[in-house]
Amino acid sequence: MGLIDKIKGEFIDIIEWTDDSRDTIVWRFPRYDNEIKMNAKLTVRESQAAVFVNEGQIADAFPPGMYTLQTQNMPILSTIKGWKYGFNSPFKAEVYFVNTRQFTDFKWGTQNPVILRDPEFGMVRLRAFGGFSVRVVDPPALLRELAGTDPQFRTEEVGEYIKSIIVSRLGTALATAGVPMLDLATQQGTIGDKLAPVLSQELASVGLSIPKFVIENISLPPEVEAALDKRTQMGIVGDLNQYTQFQTANAIGDAAKNPGGAGEGLGVGLGMALGQRVGQQYQQPQPYQQPGYPQQGYQQQGPPPMAPPPLPQQTQWYVGSNGQQLGPFDQNGLQQQVGAGVLTPQSLVWHQGMAAWTPAAQVPELTPLFGATPPPLPPQG
Repeated sequence: MGLIDKIKGEFIDIIEWTDDSRDTIVWRFPRYDNEIKMNAKLTVRESQAAVFVNEGQIADAFPPGMYTLQTQNMPILSTIKGWKYGFNSPFKAEVYFVNTRQFTDFKWGTQNPVILRDPEFGMVRLRAFGGFSVRVVDPPALLRELAGTDPQFRTEEVGEYIKSIIVSRLGTALATAGVPMLDLATQQGTIGDKLAPVLSQELASVGLSIPKFVIENISLPPEVEAALDKRTQMGIVGDLNQYTQFQTANAIGDAAKNPGGAGEGLGVGLGMALGQRVGQQYQQPQPYQQPGYPQQGYQQQGPPPMAPPPLPQQTQWYVGSNGQQLGPFDQNGLQQQVGAGVLTPQSLVWHQGMAAWTPAAQVPELTPLFGATPPPLPPQG
């Protein structure tokens, strides 16, 4: 190497960074002991920012673009160096490239359950997990608070710090959401959208934000999930009495297919249980039978019904008198018509079920009415 090449190698005239990784947040430009030449070219690509640090003090920051380094576009560094006038000599400064794109490979989860108060189930313990993305919004703040002088600051160095903040805020977010435990699954997206700006505000002091926060799952302890499964099964089964009869019948059929040993014992036991159930059904009060029409072959067992049976309806009669139809009358009404002289043994009567109008004297049910009628008075002489 010639003298001229050696001199050129001591000065840096191109400053840039092409990221070949997926997890580098901050990368320090390898200046070593070389000096940066005034009028050097600085290239800051999209999703990057360049921050100049002089003797441990953060100076100028450059957004995406291509720059020619001069005292005019480095006002803070010019002030620190005391360049009151144009100065073209090389200078020493550290250059940090900060990646400002979204880093989406972060995962989070609750190591210990979060205890919440549910209006239906009382105190419950919940676990949750999901993912989130991180973006640098204030490169100088990130260098001051987290990255420092790290030549290659990666996502793994900030991941645990953010996860601890998420877990500390998650319980408050779930408690203040006012969503019942059984409805949390349908509200996971809404809760995540509300939690993202809260976390971004918490991380603003270190130059980070959370553009996206995702809750993938909220789970209960195994014993609580088992209890909910039982409750769901009960709702699906419906009538437990019918379900028990159905299961008993299936068990008897299975026992019949397995004769001998335990199969016979199971069949005998289930048969006795089924017999007792059938016997209990026959001991239930039977429907009321109308007097005069007893049910054949039936012997009532067990206690009588608590309420008396309904009274039988009385027959409704119609009376023909002087070419007019009178009625309907019950038995008492007919007695009154006899006393009034309207109904006589020769009067025509009819009720539902009779083929035709019939003189009252020919109807056996009405004979007692006329027996109680006094005979006519003898003539007065």
